Amino acid sequence: MRNRFIALALLASILLSGACTQSKVNLYSFEIMGQGDKVVPVDSYRGDVVLIVNSASRCGFTPQYSELEGLYEKYRERGFEILDFPCNQFGGQSPENDEETTQFCQLNYGTQFAQLKEIEVNGPNESPLYTWLKSQKGFEGFDKDHPRASVLNERLLASDPDYASKPDIKWNFTKFLIDRKGDVVARFEPTADMKEIEKIINELL
Repeated sequence: MRNRFIALALLASILLSGACTQSKVNLYSFEIMGQGDKVVPVDSYRGDVVLIVNSASRCGFTPQYSELEGLYEKYRERGFEILDFPCNQFGGQSPENDEETTQFCQLNYGTQFAQLKEIEVNGPNESPLYTWLKSQKGFEGFDKDHPRASVLNERLLASDPDYASKPDIKWNFTKFLIDRKGDVVARFEPTADMKEIEKIINELL
């Protein structure tokens, strides 16, 4: 619980600081860690449209890496970036270390976008970045037309009948879209149609 309180305290501190200085909390307010515990300069993404995703290498949604890489290659010259955070909280489907995950993604999906240090996105050790992301866009349901939507719903209901009312990340490959000002403009569950995501990305660029 201590780490959870630290994450919340950090977010509260940022919010209070913003209130005092009239500055707004956004993506650039947070520290991001890359592989090897190296700090990634978040300012290098200032002015870009950024898609943030929590990923896993052994998930039924893992083939989305191909679509994500396609988006990256198509739009990166226009200022589009992807920040990929491996996460092992959902079914233990990301068991590799950071280096192994990157090798897997590059070999199998040809990924070129930024793959960062593995994090937790829910619970007492969740990343302060994800505490903020979830506070900006909560869960609004799965795409009912997706073949895995009912399976996810049943699985989550079994562990928490009230899961749908909570903003927590529900599964791997949940995505948050950040505009050029660093603000969260949309959240997409793993069942979201990638064509719809692309449409909004294109509108922001």
